Amino acid sequence: MTLATMSTAATPSPSCATTAEVTYFYKLIDHTAPPPDPLPDALPVSALDQSSGFVHLSTAAQVPGTLRHFFTDVPHVFVARIPRAPLDKADVVRWEDPEGKVCGPRPGEGLFPHLYNGLKLGKDEIDSVRKWDWNETGWDDAVRKVQAEGWLV
Repeated sequence: MTLATMSTAATPSPSCATTAEVTYFYKLIDHTAPPPDPLPDALPVSALDQSSGFVHLSTAAQVPGTLRHFFTDVPHVFVARIPRAPLDKADVVRWEDPEGKVCGPRPGEGLFPHLYNGLKLGKDEIDSVRKWDWNETGWDDAVRKVQAEGWLV
């Protein structure tokens, strides 16, 4: 499905890619909420995002951990890829620590991008969406495939 800022108050941990190296953000979407094609102006908001008041995003390096913490025991997920540059220009992304009460500590993953734009994530923000299937290796095969294709970068 192809469709047509960062706060620098904190620095990510040295074991993670620096925020300057991040080109895309990724939103993992539960299999029960498949995004329509074409994408609407705004996708439905997850319960976690609604309760947090922002859209939880991940960098490419953080996606495997997000899958392990939030998407076990599901047959597939949808992953939306969001170009970073327009969000930086609009100054709507904050890099923040993940809340331990939500998913527990996530050492080594650094700060997470959180989108503060009135919970809007849709056709204007997303450049493409992929469906990833879980299998006997968990999410490893899906992650390796999109990394090899250059989609998860």
